[in-house]
Amino acid sequence: MPRLAGAVLLVLAPTLAARAQTDPTDAARAAMLALDKATLALAEAEKSTDRISALTQTVQAYEEGLAALRDGLRRASLREATLKGALQAESDQLSQLLGVLQTIQRAPEPALLVHPAGPIGTARSGMILSDVAPALQLKADALRRDLEELQTLQTLQENAVETLKSGLEGAQDARFELSLAIARRTELPRRFVADEARMKTLLESADTLTSFADGLMSEPVPQGNAADTRDFSSVKGRLPMPVLGKVLRRFDEVDAAGVRRPGYVIATRPLAIVTTPWPATIRYLGPLLDYGNVAIIEPGDGYLMVLAGLGQLFGEVGEVLPKDAPIGLMGGASASGDQAFLIAAEEGTGAVASETLYIELRENGTPVDPGDWFAAGKE
Repeated sequence: MPRLAGAVLLVLAPTLAARAQTDPTDAARAAMLALDKATLALAEAEKSTDRISALTQTVQAYEEGLAALRDGLRRASLREATLKGALQAESDQLSQLLGVLQTIQRAPEPALLVHPAGPIGTARSGMILSDVAPALQLKADALRRDLEELQTLQTLQENAVETLKSGLEGAQDARFELSLAIARRTELPRRFVADEARMKTLLESADTLTSFADGLMSEPVPQGNAADTRDFSSVKGRLPMPVLGKVLRRFDEVDAAGVRRPGYVIATRPLAIVTTPWPATIRYLGPLLDYGNVAIIEPGDGYLMVLAGLGQLFGEVGEVLPKDAPIGLMGGASASGDQAFLIAAEEGTGAVASETLYIELRENGTPVDPGDWFAAGKE
């Protein structure tokens, strides 16, 4: 993507480096590098021996890169507003000072050499003027640097539209290729074959997520050697999050409607990819009560992980998925245009996080705090 290279050079412009504004620069640089990496990964995925894994990493790289670009543009916008405010605040003082200097310049030369207080006053006036000149030069230099930085930030925002367009197109292509690869893949190892009649009965009789999960746990699952998930407890506190997003509500927190849920509610962007944080067996895929599309996976004996609110589901019940395997995509629609992206960047990184994923982890039938298990989301 040629535009990416140009955007990287823009981000690394000496003006910003001289001003040491590391936050917008670092965030935007990370975004460009991530998007560049994603572009290469998408091309390499065609000849990868594990195309699904390669495409999954590509989608994640695009999501991380676009999120970083949003954050970098948001910070650049805030910096731009700060500079404009500072320049406006100083403009009145500079106008007054320049007015005085222009008045002095227009005065007759003999009048400038005579001071009402006599020779001492004249000497003092000369000293004041000699001090004003260097200070005025410093102020002018500072203003010049601020104006250059402001121009660079504005150029960054203008050129980000092209980078955004390429990034969005790449992410959409990667998601399409991933869905196609999953549809065409050979069957994964299976631990059991679901009894459709029993599953239908379980769904019809379930009135809560708890009752449905308890019903799943009551079904014995034949153990196989397709995957060893017995060491799930060994990664407690170190699990990666299954989706890129922000924790909206934590375990047992009350929402706006006064409802408590024994899990995490994660704000995500439309079409964000959801992956397995640990090797797991798919126990259920499909709609469930008012949770929307739900994936329930078994990462270890006695454990169930519920992922609710997805828009698209991958896989079949009974399949054993490896770690970081795609289990589905969030719902919603991708950004319809570049302007929507830039508006979201100005409003903040969460402005387009319109989808929510509910994560519940159950141990021996009892919900446990995901904060004790996942490495992220503890702040």
